[in-house]
Amino acid sequence: MRSERAGILYGIGAYGLWGMFPLYWKRLSAVPAMQILAHRIVWAFLLTAVVSALLGRRKIIEQVIKEPRRLFATILAGIFVTANWGIYIWAVNSGKIVETSLGYYLNPLVSVALGLFVLKERIDAGIIAACGIALAGIIILTISYGKLPWIALSLALTFALYGLIKKMVGLDALAGLAMETGPLFPLALAFLLFEEHVGRGSYLSIGPVETIMLTLAGLVTAIPLFFYAEGVKRIPLSKMGFLQYISPTLQLSLGVFVFGETLSGVRALAFGFIIAALVVFAVTRARRPRIGRTAGA
Repeated sequence: MRSERAGILYGIGAYGLWGMFPLYWKRLSAVPAMQILAHRIVWAFLLTAVVSALLGRRKIIEQVIKEPRRLFATILAGIFVTANWGIYIWAVNSGKIVETSLGYYLNPLVSVALGLFVLKERIDAGIIAACGIALAGIIILTISYGKLPWIALSLALTFALYGLIKKMVGLDALAGLAMETGPLFPLALAFLLFEEHVGRGSYLSIGPVETIMLTLAGLVTAIPLFFYAEGVKRIPLSKMGFLQYISPTLQLSLGVFVFGETLSGVRALAFGFIIAALVVFAVTRARRPRIGRTAGA
């Protein structure tokens, strides 16, 4: 139970930080989304590679390289999380923060499904009830948009698959991020150098604050991913998925109250369903008998 409590705290830390990300990326809205994404990859790789070397994680990386299945899974995780970063940055800077929050509200349902069907995790009546209530809210949201919310669906699917792979591979957080960004590092660096060469680059030319923020993109990326990786190793994927409601709730609040995006009456009703799902989940977790760890833990 101590490990489970630690996993929940790590999850809260990760999703709390992710929920505040619109404040960071909006400040960089003058920088093209692809350049921001490339900076995230470059600086995240450099940071995690150096720290992993200093902490003696080289053997872990070498071990994964010698295991083709784990190596392939790690590279695949990097592709999924990079796609997730790119879609999210573009959407935030395009004024679609509310729709990104929908994507991260959808993600727990996808995570529960993956945990159930792929990892064979047990889910109890509380999780089923919470899923049903949340699904009702998400259906209302989708109908209110009047079209397929491709941003939300893409964000939900890419991050759920990333979480599934992280759960299955069980790789050290720092070494894992270094290996996930490593294969993409040369491409990202080459892209940034090309953009600078043709005069479209933003680094050092857009302003001192923005330059510092681009440089810190690796650290900003690594900290919540470290918390997430530590959390997902300690608790079932289905539980970790529901903690994610922290992030979209914060994003929704920022989109509406800080950045002035609209939330109609129908959408407000839908989000009410989702908040109710959170309450059901929290109450059923508190009342759950402490008989030991579940199958997925």
